[in-house]
Amino acid sequence: MRKTAVVLGSMVIGLFLFAGSAQAADKFGYIDLSRTFSEYNKTKGYDKTLNDKEKAYTDERDKKVAELKALQDKFNLLNDKEREAKKGELETKMKAFQDSDRLKQEELRKEQDEKMKEILKDIEDAVKKYAEKEGYTMVFNDRVLVYQNKALEITNKIIEALNKNGK
Repeated sequence: MRKTAVVLGSMVIGLFLFAGSAQAADKFGYIDLSRTFSEYNKTKGYDKTLNDKEKAYTDERDKKVAELKALQDKFNLLNDKEREAKKGELETKMKAFQDSDRLKQEELRKEQDEKMKEILKDIEDAVKKYAEKEGYTMVFNDRVLVYQNKALEITNKIIEALNKNGK
């Protein structure tokens, strides 16, 4: 009986030692996702492209608003009879402008969302590739960590890999 207890005790201690050595082999890291996102060259390029599109849209929109305002001012100068005759035309132009404006804003927002998803996918792929190459068990997003040991941060390496690969 005593021999069985010694054997079982040895097995339990062996299991703890084995589990401890297995845990010691785990390699963890984390990245600052927002910094990775903003320092990625593709993000900078997309930001410039989207800002240029938004500026062109805003300039075009401002012209249309000025035209509608001028039309509204002319409309206000008309007598009641002429105003009734032109009322439908003004309302049609206003509605067309509002519909066009809403549609263009939705297009810009959709394009921005697609670009963001693409960039996040690139980051995910780069992290996965780096983690597999370097033997990381887990890589975390710094936003969900309460405490981070700076020695575990791999953000710079991921940014370098993203920008080096042209992704």
